Amino acid sequence: MSAETLEDGDYERLTPPTDLRKKVRIMSKREAAKFDPVKAAEQALARLSQNFGDWMSNETKTLTDSWDHIQKDGLTKESLDTLYQGAHNIKGQALTLGYPLVGSVAASFCHLIETVPSPEALPLPLVEQYVEAIRAMVAEGAKDENNTTGAALLDKLTEVTNDYLAHIEK
Repeated sequence: MSAETLEDGDYERLTPPTDLRKKVRIMSKREAAKFDPVKAAEQALARLSQNFGDWMSNETKTLTDSWDHIQKDGLTKESLDTLYQGAHNIKGQALTLGYPLVGSVAASFCHLIETVPSPEALPLPLVEQYVEAIRAMVAEGAKDENNTTGAALLDKLTEVTNDYLAHIEK
């Protein structure tokens, strides 16, 4: 990308190296009349969905690897940031990848990490329970609230987290 500084200096305009308009085929009126963008998107999603389980497994591996590193080398600001990023990625992608229940667990986990006043205040046994819950739910395909074990696990983790956070806020 090239950057062009404007006269007032308040901002830069970035120019991409490729003009994407050259990559798009213009449809004829007849083609455009028959084109259903929603149907095309659903077909693309169906093709991609074959990979969703693998993608979620990869995100989970990143999270568990971060936890393994913390267990081996101790909790630092950097290792906590890496752990948080893994949970945050799962939270953000879980619904799209078909794992809304796992996304809810990851959201509760992120809330815990975001709310504790310092890394030292983070209860590591609870962190481990979150990591293991996410790992197990992805491995077992606990995708939504119809999985009663996964739903109960989410409820318990959220309850324990809320109790802990209420305790440290006093």
